[in-house]
This record gives sequence, C-alpha cells and structure tokens, in this order.
Amino acid sequence: MTSTVPVLQCRAVARRFREGDGTLEVLSAVDLAVQPAERVAIVGSSGSGKTTLLQILGGLDDPDDGEVLVGGQAMHGAGERAKSELRNHYIGFVYQFHHLLAEFTAEENVAMPLLIRREPKAVALQQARQLLARVGLAERLSHKPGELSGGERQRAAVARALITRPQLVLADEPTGNLDAGNGEHVMRLMLELNQELQTSLVVVTHDMSIAERMDRILVLENGRLRAA
Repeated sequence: MTSTVPVLQCRAVARRFREGDGTLEVLSAVDLAVQPAERVAIVGSSGSGKTTLLQILGGLDDPDDGEVLVGGQAMHGAGERAKSELRNHYIGFVYQFHHLLAEFTAEENVAMPLLIRREPKAVALQQARQLLARVGLAERLSHKPGELSGGERQRAAVARALITRPQLVLADEPTGNLDAGNGEHVMRLMLELNQELQTSLVVVTHDMSIAERMDRILVLENGRLRAA
C-alpha cells in the first residue's frame, strides 16, 4: 500500500538575516509538501532564497519560524545528533560542486554515507561499486576526484547521494557547473534513478529546461512559494 504521508513537509517557514541596522526576511511563511517519488523544481531569481530554503529543508540551516518534517519527523529542534541521523537515513544531497573528498577514491566517497551509518565496510564498498557501475563509472572506482572529469565527479556525487536509498534527494543547481552534454547526462541519470528507486526529488535550478522535466514547478518570489 502506497504511503500517503508526504516525504517532506515545510510549514510556515521563515528565515531572516541581519542587514546593517535592519533585518532582511528572505523566507516568509513558506509552505511545501512533497509526496513519495514526486519531482519538484524550485525556480526564482538570483538572491531569492532558493539555496537558503534548500539548506533549511535538509537541516543544514535552522528556520527562525515554522517547521520542517522529513518522513513525518521534525528536522529542527531535536539536537545535532538526531538531525544528522535523520539526514543520513532520509536525505541525499547533490550540489553544483561535487564536494567529494579529495583524499578518497570514487568508491570510498560513494560508500561514505553507509560507513557513517556503521555498515560493514565490505558491504558499503560493494554497494558503492554497484551504483558507480550504474552511473557509468565502473572503470573509475579507484580514481580520486582529481583524476576524474567534471562530469564524472558529478555522476559520483549523484551515486553518493543515492547510496542510502533515501526517501528524498535535494539538488542545488546539480548541472550548473557542467557543459551542456555532461549536464544532460547527469540530469537524465538523476531522473532515471528517481524512477527506479522511487526517491522524491527537489531541484533548485535556474534552468527552465530542467524545471519542465519535473512534476511541479514552484517559484520562490518575495519570500514565498507559488505555483508557476
């Protein structure tokens, strides 16, 4: 039976920053619900708060007001250890820049979320090898990030985000640092794996050709989300 509980719920979230003697409200009463396996694009002008919102949804920043629920559990206010465990079990992240660890191989980088979860090393590495093969990097397992091309690094980052089979993937301009060909390859892989693993996908992008491939497009404007 398919769950009817949203994978992600964002209720009346606000975020303010000090600016000189005043306060700048970047997010104002943002509401969002993402269903299982749903694909959502968030677009908006530069500086509209898209990345800030994504960081709050992923528990990397705290809202000033409101709440975020992931898998029905509160993301904020539960302490850093609980927040880290919630992220590790429910969420995968893909950024514009790969954020792979330079001293580790592709295989080790992808296995890292499972190792943090204290999975046996042999199991974690085997799963990493399988997923790297799925994204076309079976011949690059022992290569460190500096030995991979930009497109290969981003494909490894996608594999790392999905290694735990998360309920939700949050992607911030995932193809923004790639040329058109590599960007298309990475985006197609993300969408294929979203379908295969039934993982929900929230993508922040300025590229409408990417946004239009999602189930829904939301615009962040004047601190609020609205349908496109």
